[in-house]
Amino acid sequence: MVRLRRRAGLALFLCALFVFGTLMALRTLKPAPDAFALPGPEQPPPQPQPEPEPQAAASAPPSLPGAAGSREARAGAAGGGGGGARPGWRVSPALHAFYYTWYGTPRLDRRYVHWDHAMVPHWDPKIAASYAKGRHSPPEDLAASFYPALGPYSSRDPGVLEDHMHQLRAAAIGVIVLSWYPPGVADENGEPSESLVPFILDAAQRYAIQVTFHIQPYKGRDDNTLHSNVKYILDKYGTHKAFYRYKTSTGRNLPLFYIYDSYLTPPEAWANLLSPSGSHSLRNTPYDAVFIALLVEEGHKQEILSAGYDGMYTYFASNGFSYGSSHQNWKAIKAFCDANNLLFIPSVGPGYVDTSIRPWNNHNTRNRVNGKYYETALQAALVVRPEIVSITSFNEWHEGTQIEKAVPMKTLTRLYLDYSPHQPDMYLELTRRWAEQYSKEKEQWLM
Repeated sequence: MVRLRRRAGLALFLCALFVFGTLMALRTLKPAPDAFALPGPEQPPPQPQPEPEPQAAASAPPSLPGAAGSREARAGAAGGGGGGARPGWRVSPALHAFYYTWYGTPRLDRRYVHWDHAMVPHWDPKIAASYAKGRHSPPEDLAASFYPALGPYSSRDPGVLEDHMHQLRAAAIGVIVLSWYPPGVADENGEPSESLVPFILDAAQRYAIQVTFHIQPYKGRDDNTLHSNVKYILDKYGTHKAFYRYKTSTGRNLPLFYIYDSYLTPPEAWANLLSPSGSHSLRNTPYDAVFIALLVEEGHKQEILSAGYDGMYTYFASNGFSYGSSHQNWKAIKAFCDANNLLFIPSVGPGYVDTSIRPWNNHNTRNRVNGKYYETALQAALVVRPEIVSITSFNEWHEGTQIEKAVPMKTLTRLYLDYSPHQPDMYLELTRRWAEQYSKEKEQWLM
C-alpha cells in the first residue's frame, strides 16, 4: 500500500513537472512587446494636448449601439490601433495626401466640431426646399457617409495623431498636405487649429513623414495676405526637420505650397507676388517657394501660367466633375505643363460622396466599386508620368474621399457605408501597393 502511494506521488510529480515545462516552452514563443514596432528610435509617449481642456468640459459621448466603448477599443476591433506599419516599409516623398485637422469632440473641444457640419443648401431656393436642413447630431449622426474606425475624434487628441501617422506610414505616404488657415481663422463650420501645427510636425518626424501646407481661401485672402502667410509659415516652421522641401530641376530645395481656390484672385494680382518683377515678389528672396494653383476650368491653365505659378493640381476626387478632375484630360494638361516648365500634380481619390452635407449632390457621387475606382484613378495618374501624385484625401470625411480606416456601423438613425467585404485598412494597403509600383515605374522613366 505504501509502495502504491509512492508510485502515485511520483507520477503526480512527473505530470506537474511536464505541465510546467510545457508552459515555459510556450512562453518563449510569445513575441516581444516591440516585435512589430516601427524601425528607428523608441516612440515617446503621447504629447499633451495643444490646448488645455476646458474646466467644465462635457463628458465623453456614450458608446454607440454595436460599437466598442472607447476609441482604443474601436481601433483594436478595426484591426489594430496603429495602422499596422511594419519594419522595412518606406514612405514615398512623391506621394502627397491632403490632411484635415478641423475635427473636435466635447471632451477636448467643448463641443463636436465638423462632425456636426450643417447641411449646405442648394443655391436655387426651389431645389433647396426639397432637401433636409439643419445640422448633424453626433455621435450617432455624423456629417459623413462612412464611419471612422476611431469614432468621431478630436484632431487635438495626441492618440489620434499618433494613430494617423501609423496609418500614413503603412500607406507609404511621404508627405501630408496640411489644410491651413492663419492663426485665429477657421472655416465657417470649424474653429482655429493653427496651434496644432507644431505637434503635427513633431509626430510626422517620428515616422519619417514630411509636412507641407494647403493654404485655404479665408476671407480677405489675396496676394498681399498670402505674402504674409508664407513669411509666417517659413519663419515659424521652415527649419523643422519634417518641413517638406521640393528639389527643383535647378537643384534648389524649396518649400512647396498648394493654394486652394487660387482662381478666386485675378492672375494679375498673383503676378505681383509670383513673378520676378512683381511689386512685392517672393522670387529670389529667402521666402521663395514652389507655388501650386488649383486647376478647375480649362481656361485656368493660361491664367495659372500668367500669374507666375510653378504648377497646378486638380484636387477633386470626382472624375468628370471639373475639367481638371477628369482623368481623360490629364494627358493634355501634362503636355501643357511640360511645354511651359510647370509641375503637374494630378489628384486621385478612392471615391466621392458628399450627400451627408450636400444632400442634393447625388449626381457627383462616385462609387468606390470595392477599390476599382481608386485603382483606375491611380493608373490614370501613372500614364502621364507625374513627378508628384496627390491623394484626395486621407481624412476628408464630409466628402467621402478618405482612405483612413472606416468600419461598418449602424445606429438608430443611420446605416453608414463601409469598405466591406474588405478590411478597414483596405485603402491604406491599396495605396502602399501602388506606391511600390509608382516607385519602380519612376526608375524606368529616369532611365
